[in-house]
Amino acid sequence: MKHIKWVFATVAALASLPSFATVRVLACEPEWGALARELGGNLLDVSVATSALQDPHQIQAKPSLIAKARSADMVVCTGAELEVGWLPLLLQQSGNRKVQPGQPGNFAAADFVHKLDVPTQLDRGQGDVHAAGNPHIQTDPRNITEVAIALADRLQKVDPANAAQYAQRLADFTQRWQQAIDKWTAQAAPIRGVSVVSQHKGYVYLYNWLGLKEVAVLEPKPGVEPTASHLQEVLLTLKSTPARMVIYSAYQDSKASEWLNRNAGVPAVKIAFTVGGTDGAKDLFGLFDDTVSRLLAAGAKR
Repeated sequence: MKHIKWVFATVAALASLPSFATVRVLACEPEWGALARELGGNLLDVSVATSALQDPHQIQAKPSLIAKARSADMVVCTGAELEVGWLPLLLQQSGNRKVQPGQPGNFAAADFVHKLDVPTQLDRGQGDVHAAGNPHIQTDPRNITEVAIALADRLQKVDPANAAQYAQRLADFTQRWQQAIDKWTAQAAPIRGVSVVSQHKGYVYLYNWLGLKEVAVLEPKPGVEPTASHLQEVLLTLKSTPARMVIYSAYQDSKASEWLNRNAGVPAVKIAFTVGGTDGAKDLFGLFDDTVSRLLAAGAKR
């Protein structure tokens, strides 16, 4: 009798404990891995296909990644053709029906935000141009809100048994996130309207949010390394339209930005671009704390 009572007491105690890792998530980029952890906590087992020091366009579908995709319940990526060079092959080789396009386990963040830089005509001669628009949506925290709402909804569909927990975590995250957005927007007010140069056209959403003006891009075409002649053209542009800073991402070679710093006196600012890109960008909140701090530090120099 005592043994039976002990069994029932143990079962009741286990039932009262929080659930653990029921859904395996493979995130294509660090920002979506971080967001999944915010929304799922211990309910999710999250792995990330890329790091902040890798160009998300240029990844190989290695056997280790294929294995992760094969066992995943969800694949969470940017979409908008950012991963077009490797994700289709990865999914195909995985043989995992749950994460194929059109299935609930296939989630593309860019499907849920308003995209900028959508080309009016496609010309691959113009470099790494994406038909669906600029895919670097994570540089505007307001987009993170929209993606969070959609991702939480999808998690509830994939794991209905824990739907209430996903909804609760979403409510908590969005409240904290909106407070942080308000803080960052207020902090960045002194650099609104500031002219900047970009090394790669990867910050259109950041600029749209903070009101920064992109006056030149060091890459002559998206994804094409800067040439000496193009850099000279940028110098000429800056004589008539001075810039406060040149921005490059943590995963990029900084040589072009440093060249502009030496030749035009424009501070070169490294931006994390995603979670893990700098020491301060350890999570989503740190990503924007660090980004705004770096922009303000450069913007205050002149």
